[in-house]
Amino acid sequence: MEKVTIQDIADALGISRVSVWKVFSGREGVSEDLKNKIIAKAIDMNYNMPPQFYNEKAIASKKQYTISVAISRPETSSFWVNTIHEIAREASMQNANVLYTYLPSEIDSAYELPSVLSDGTVQGIIILNVYNPKMIQMLSKLDTPKVFMDTSTSVPFNNLNGDLILIEGRNGIYAITEHILKLGKKKIGFIGDIGYAQTNFERYYGFKDAMKDYNIPIDDKYCLTSPIGADTYQEEIEDFINGLDTLPDAFICVSDYVANIVCEIMSNKGLNIPEDIMISGFDEISDLHSIVPLTTVKVDNQEFGMRLANQIIYRMKHPSASRELTYICPQVIFKKSTSGKNK
Repeated sequence: MEKVTIQDIADALGISRVSVWKVFSGREGVSEDLKNKIIAKAIDMNYNMPPQFYNEKAIASKKQYTISVAISRPETSSFWVNTIHEIAREASMQNANVLYTYLPSEIDSAYELPSVLSDGTVQGIIILNVYNPKMIQMLSKLDTPKVFMDTSTSVPFNNLNGDLILIEGRNGIYAITEHILKLGKKKIGFIGDIGYAQTNFERYYGFKDAMKDYNIPIDDKYCLTSPIGADTYQEEIEDFINGLDTLPDAFICVSDYVANIVCEIMSNKGLNIPEDIMISGFDEISDLHSIVPLTTVKVDNQEFGMRLANQIIYRMKHPSASRELTYICPQVIFKKSTSGKNK
């Protein structure tokens, strides 16, 4: 490896060589802020500088962290695999290790959190796919810096002792519902457990907002928004649809997973999508292999994972900073499952 020079540091920061030279030769004429940036960059580039410049602040910038990705009911879909991979990749680039910690989806009164979350093994926690209210409350009580990806509707942001990142869905579902309404469809249902997650709840209200703005009353018989068992989605959704006397013109589904189930049920009934009924999802999960290309809301795994990693690193470095509630706004992708001619 070639020896790092003053010019290399100057080029990396986009400043003059003279400014870097002044700092390491003890000359005046460089602001304190720029001086700190030069020293930090020099350490990052492994520049061989005098020992007196390795102050506590600079050494702290090289501190290695261990982050726990605490996850319940770990999914094997490409969406979650890619998200976690991106968290690990981004963390490693910022001198942090990632440790996976698996949490049960159901707990009793005797349950205790894994000791690694509180014994100093990890310096930060990213919480993924955890929606059990009691579990979220237990995690919230930890002093360890935390970033929650979503939360249960019964544990709002104000009750979380950590940052919260949400995938914005209200506007995306509004846009999909509006699109279907503009095609002349008025009987539209919604399928998804809105009490399970904050994101589910907000997606439902995107649907409600659109129906209200177009003065179309919601027929509750076409909406399945009550709790759905984690292992009985297929059966419960099928029972709900089979119990309807008539079908709506469209179903807005809370996720691609739910939409795919609905598509299979409709296909088994001999119905064509979108000619007989329109269906939409959310997340753009590429490995579901839906019967027809689904209109959905695309969440960028790379951006999402990177954002989670950067947020926990910021929180670890600034534990006293104000808590943050962040929305990531994904892109609506219209596909065949809601295509049609305007009426």
